[in-house]
Amino acid sequence: MTKYLMINVSGIVQGVGFRWYTQHIAQQHHLVGWVRNKRDGSVEICVQGLEEQIKPFLSAVEAGPGEYSHVDHIKITEIKPFTANDFAIKP
Repeated sequence: MTKYLMINVSGIVQGVGFRWYTQHIAQQHHLVGWVRNKRDGSVEICVQGLEEQIKPFLSAVEAGPGEYSHVDHIKITEIKPFTANDFAIKP
């Protein structure tokens, strides 16, 4: 079953390669959507894919890209279907 999710990740997630890491993990799991920094210091992820692809993606997002990042909280909201062909990093 295809899932459409909006994910807000807060913590130390800007300036540590988090968007690049998220794009890389999404591509590994054949997911589409986008990631962007928000003005409040969080990162917003819009993702589409099969549930069995999204579960390991979410685990990787929660772990973060390395020692300089730290995820404090993840908020996941189901959203309406959208169309995307790849996983992009938005400014």
